[in-house]
Amino acid sequence: MRRRSARSLAREREVAVPVQQAPLILASASPRRRQLLASLGLAFEVHPCPTEERRREGEAPTVTVARLAREKLVAALPIAPPDTFVLAADTLVVRDGEVLGKPTDEADAAAMLRALGGRSHEVMTAVALGRAARVLEVETTVTEVWFRPVSEAQARAYAAIGEGADKAGGYAIQGIAAGFVTRIEGSYSGVVGLPLAQTLALLGRHGALRSWP
Repeated sequence: MRRRSARSLAREREVAVPVQQAPLILASASPRRRQLLASLGLAFEVHPCPTEERRREGEAPTVTVARLAREKLVAALPIAPPDTFVLAADTLVVRDGEVLGKPTDEADAAAMLRALGGRSHEVMTAVALGRAARVLEVETTVTEVWFRPVSEAQARAYAAIGEGADKAGGYAIQGIAAGFVTRIEGSYSGVVGLPLAQTLALLGRHGALRSWP
């Protein structure tokens, strides 16, 4: 894999903070995860490795999200040089133990939003870190989110916008859907797709991040 220059890597940074870090690859096609990681001032390359995201029968959501993050990491590790860390993640939205995936169409998205209205649900994001063909650690962060009641008309209108079409649970908390949220306990960025404080701690524990900020 061709290495990019330090200047090229630095273009991923959105803020100027003094960071000392090892080379890093983000194994995700999600623009939200890319933006979140860049907001920390980290330099990284993006190399997503698509994997099949399927829940196994009888598998607990916490097990599923950790397994999927691990599988994404394992798929990406072979492309990384030995001195480069690889970061992968997966996010699930869970209501009463039921996993709400990405909606199949507008009607499905509207039904999901109605189901989330007037109550709380959990957003689970697992982050997996590896290096030199080894999985170093997988950590899962769980955030509880409360929605105000959502009428059928509001659900249909939001679904028609398309904001949540490619997102677990059918909504984007960083977008218009923020108007449905009344309360949150846990990591906001974890709901978006990458729990930043936990990710920084994970990188630090394994020597990928030597100084921040």
